[in-house]
Amino acid sequence: MEFFRFRENNFFRLAKFSLSTNFTIQLKLMAYWLVKSEPFKYSWDQFENDKQTFWDGVRNYAARNNLRAMKKGDLLLWYHSNEGLEIVGVAKLVKEAYQDPTTEEEAWVAVDVKPHKKLKKPVSLAQIKADARLQQMALVRLGRLSVQPVTNEEWDVIMELAGEQ
Repeated sequence: MEFFRFRENNFFRLAKFSLSTNFTIQLKLMAYWLVKSEPFKYSWDQFENDKQTFWDGVRNYAARNNLRAMKKGDLLLWYHSNEGLEIVGVAKLVKEAYQDPTTEEEAWVAVDVKPHKKLKKPVSLAQIKADARLQQMALVRLGRLSVQPVTNEEWDVIMELAGEQ
C-alpha cells in the first residue's frame, strides 16, 4: 500500500493506493475532522447506542463549509465540549452534505455519521494544549469552531496520545 497527499478544495486528503495484478490503481481518499458535542445534550455513549445520527444545527459559515467538504468515509474525532473537554471517539462519515432538516434556509447542511471506535484513552484539551506538535491545531487556535479540519500529522499525534498506535 502506497500513500500520497493532494489538495482538494483547500483541504489535504490522504490517498492510499495499491496496484492490483492487472495494474489498475485503486484509490481511497480520506480527510480528518473534529466535531464538538456537548455530552449533556448528545454524548458519545448515546451516539454508540443510536448507532448512527445526523449532524445538524450548524449555523457558522466556516463550520458549514467544513461539513460541505466532508466525503463519505472521512473520519471525525468526537470532542466533548463544555464538560469533559476531551476527544473520546472516532466517527465515520456515511452520508455527505444535504439540506439541514431543522431549517428551510438552503444555506445550511447536515451530514450523517456513525460510530467507528471509542478511544482507548480520551485525549484532554489540556494534553492537546501541552503538546508542542498540536499548537497549530484548530482546536487550540479556533476553539469555538464546532466542525474543524484535522491534519494528518495532528491525527497521528492524537491517536498516539489515545494509545491507538
